[in-house]
Amino acid sequence: MQKFPMTAPGLQRLEEELRTLKSIERPAVIAAIAEARSHGDLSENAEYHAARERQSFIEGRVQELEEVISAVEVIDPSQLSGDQVKFGAHVQLVDEETDKEATYQIVGLHEADIRQARLSVSSPLAKALIGKKVGDTVSVPAPGGDRTYEIISVKYV
Repeated sequence: MQKFPMTAPGLQRLEEELRTLKSIERPAVIAAIAEARSHGDLSENAEYHAARERQSFIEGRVQELEEVISAVEVIDPSQLSGDQVKFGAHVQLVDEETDKEATYQIVGLHEADIRQARLSVSSPLAKALIGKKVGDTVSVPAPGGDRTYEIISVKYV
């Protein structure tokens, strides 16, 4: 069975989403289906079809979350140290072309969120960073041409 590396907060977010789906969303959609059924003819009942579609999404997501959570391997970045980039590291980079700085945490596939600066370990940038040290330069293929970044700092929090 494939293991998914993940941080403890990432696992907590998935478990909370699963709890919400099971205890709030699932009962709500069941009630919505029952309400829509009471309106009669199901073949032309848009509420019924929308509720069934929502139920299908919820059940699929519950199954996906249960599979992922059962295969999670929690890694605690605070137990790691050094100046080499590894899973869980907070990496501060500077784009050598624009001089823009950015900081990302390298996290598991199922907890990645670029808006929260959480970069999937399987992303091209993270793959280029893994194993590198402070001061190293990495080149990452991008749609507009290769981008080059310099690693400014690596922290494990």
